[in-house]
Amino acid sequence: MKISIKYIALFIVLFAIEVIIATYIHDNFIRPYLGDTIVIVLIYAFVMGFFSVGHTLSSKIRVAFYVLLFAFIIEGLQASSFIYKIGLGDQKWAQVILGTSFSWWDMLAYIAGFIAIVSVEWLLDKKKQTLH
Repeated sequence: MKISIKYIALFIVLFAIEVIIATYIHDNFIRPYLGDTIVIVLIYAFVMGFFSVGHTLSSKIRVAFYVLLFAFIIEGLQASSFIYKIGLGDQKWAQVILGTSFSWWDMLAYIAGFIAIVSVEWLLDKKKQTLH
Protein backbone atom coordinates (compact mmCIF):
# COMPACT_ATOMS: atom_id res chain seq x y z
CA MET A 1 0.00 0.00 0.00
CA LYS A 2 1.53 3.26 -1.14
CA ILE A 3 -0.13 6.57 -0.30
CA SER A 4 -0.38 9.26 -2.98
CA ILE A 5 -1.13 12.66 -1.48
CA LYS A 6 -2.18 14.20 -4.82
CA TYR A 7 -4.81 11.52 -5.46
CA ILE A 8 -6.03 11.61 -1.84
CA ALA A 9 -6.37 15.40 -2.09
CA LEU A 10 -8.32 14.98 -5.34
CA PHE A 11 -10.53 12.37 -3.66
CA ILE A 12 -11.29 14.71 -0.73
CA VAL A 13 -12.13 17.64 -3.03
CA LEU A 14 -14.36 15.48 -5.24
CA PHE A 15 -16.04 13.91 -2.21
CA ALA A 16 -16.86 17.40 -0.89
CA ILE A 17 -18.25 18.35 -4.31
CA GLU A 18 -20.38 15.20 -4.39
CA VAL A 19 -21.75 15.93 -0.90
CA ILE A 20 -22.62 19.49 -1.96
CA ILE A 21 -24.32 18.21 -5.11
CA ALA A 22 -26.28 15.56 -3.20
CA THR A 23 -27.28 17.98 -0.45
CA TYR A 24 -28.02 21.22 -2.25
CA ILE A 25 -28.53 20.62 -5.96
CA HIS A 26 -31.80 19.12 -7.15
CA ASP A 27 -31.82 19.75 -10.88
CA ASN A 28 -32.06 17.65 -14.03
CA PHE A 29 -28.40 17.76 -15.10
CA ILE A 30 -25.77 18.43 -12.42
CA ARG A 31 -27.05 15.98 -9.81
CA PRO A 32 -27.93 13.04 -12.05
CA TYR A 33 -25.29 13.30 -14.78
CA LEU A 34 -22.37 15.46 -13.67
CA GLY A 35 -22.55 13.78 -10.25
CA ASP A 36 -22.29 10.34 -11.89
CA THR A 37 -19.40 11.51 -14.05
CA ILE A 38 -17.57 12.89 -11.01
CA VAL A 39 -18.15 9.73 -8.96
CA ILE A 40 -16.06 7.71 -11.44
CA VAL A 41 -13.16 10.12 -10.99
CA LEU A 42 -13.73 10.09 -7.21
CA ILE A 43 -13.49 6.29 -7.01
CA TYR A 44 -10.44 6.33 -9.30
CA ALA A 45 -8.75 8.94 -7.09
CA PHE A 46 -9.49 6.83 -4.02
CA VAL A 47 -7.94 3.71 -5.55
CA MET A 48 -4.92 5.61 -6.86
CA GLY A 49 -4.52 7.41 -3.51
CA PHE A 50 -4.44 4.39 -1.28
CA PHE A 51 -3.21 1.47 -3.37
CA SER A 52 0.02 0.94 -5.24
CA VAL A 53 -1.21 0.07 -8.72
CA GLY A 54 1.65 1.30 -10.86
CA HIS A 55 2.56 4.63 -12.31
CA THR A 56 2.60 3.91 -16.01
CA LEU A 57 -0.12 5.30 -18.23
CA SER A 58 -1.29 1.80 -19.12
CA SER A 59 -1.68 0.83 -15.44
CA LYS A 60 -3.65 4.02 -14.77
CA ILE A 61 -5.93 3.32 -17.72
CA ARG A 62 -6.40 -0.23 -16.44
CA VAL A 63 -7.45 1.09 -13.01
CA ALA A 64 -9.84 3.54 -14.68
CA PHE A 65 -11.32 0.68 -16.70
CA TYR A 66 -11.86 -1.42 -13.56
CA VAL A 67 -13.56 1.55 -11.89
CA LEU A 68 -15.81 1.86 -14.94
CA LEU A 69 -16.56 -1.87 -14.81
CA PHE A 70 -17.39 -1.57 -11.10
CA ALA A 71 -19.83 1.27 -11.86
CA PHE A 72 -21.44 -0.81 -14.60
CA ILE A 73 -21.87 -3.68 -12.14
CA ILE A 74 -23.50 -1.40 -9.57
CA GLU A 75 -25.80 -0.02 -12.28
CA GLY A 76 -26.66 -3.58 -13.30
CA LEU A 77 -27.53 -4.38 -9.69
CA GLN A 78 -29.84 -1.37 -9.75
CA ALA A 79 -31.59 -2.84 -12.80
CA SER A 80 -32.24 -6.02 -10.82
CA SER A 81 -33.58 -4.11 -7.76
CA PHE A 82 -30.74 -5.63 -5.73
CA ILE A 83 -31.07 -3.08 -2.92
CA TYR A 84 -34.62 -4.26 -2.24
CA LYS A 85 -33.72 -7.93 -2.54
CA ILE A 86 -31.12 -7.61 0.22
CA GLY A 87 -33.53 -5.68 2.45
CA LEU A 88 -31.87 -2.26 2.28
CA GLY A 89 -34.40 -0.51 0.05
CA ASP A 90 -35.70 1.65 2.88
CA GLN A 91 -32.23 2.69 4.10
CA LYS A 92 -31.31 6.19 2.89
CA TRP A 93 -27.55 5.54 3.12
CA ALA A 94 -27.90 2.43 0.96
CA GLN A 95 -30.04 4.30 -1.56
CA VAL A 96 -27.33 6.97 -1.87
CA ILE A 97 -24.43 4.52 -2.15
CA LEU A 98 -26.01 1.78 -4.28
CA GLY A 99 -28.73 3.72 -6.05
CA THR A 100 -32.23 2.51 -6.70
CA SER A 101 -32.90 2.70 -10.43
CA PHE A 102 -31.11 1.76 -13.63
CA SER A 103 -30.45 4.34 -16.35
CA TRP A 104 -28.61 4.15 -19.65
CA TRP A 105 -27.84 7.85 -19.16
CA ASP A 106 -25.93 6.93 -16.00
CA MET A 107 -23.87 4.48 -18.04
CA LEU A 108 -23.00 7.30 -20.46
CA ALA A 109 -22.07 9.55 -17.53
CA TYR A 110 -19.74 6.82 -16.22
CA ILE A 111 -18.14 6.54 -19.65
CA ALA A 112 -17.66 10.32 -19.66
CA GLY A 113 -15.87 10.02 -16.30
CA PHE A 114 -13.66 7.27 -17.71
CA ILE A 115 -12.82 9.39 -20.77
CA ALA A 116 -12.01 12.35 -18.50
CA ILE A 117 -9.62 10.22 -16.44
CA VAL A 118 -7.87 8.75 -19.47
CA SER A 119 -7.61 12.17 -21.14
CA VAL A 120 -6.13 13.91 -18.10
CA GLU A 121 -3.73 11.06 -17.32
CA TRP A 122 -2.63 10.97 -20.97
CA LEU A 123 -2.02 14.74 -20.98
CA LEU A 124 -0.10 14.56 -17.69
CA ASP A 125 1.98 11.67 -19.04
CA LYS A 126 2.82 13.63 -22.20
CA LYS A 127 3.75 16.67 -20.12
CA LYS A 128 5.97 14.53 -17.89
CA GLN A 129 7.69 13.01 -20.93
CA THR A 130 8.49 16.45 -22.39
CA LEU A 131 9.98 17.61 -19.07
CA HIS A 132 12.40 14.65 -18.96
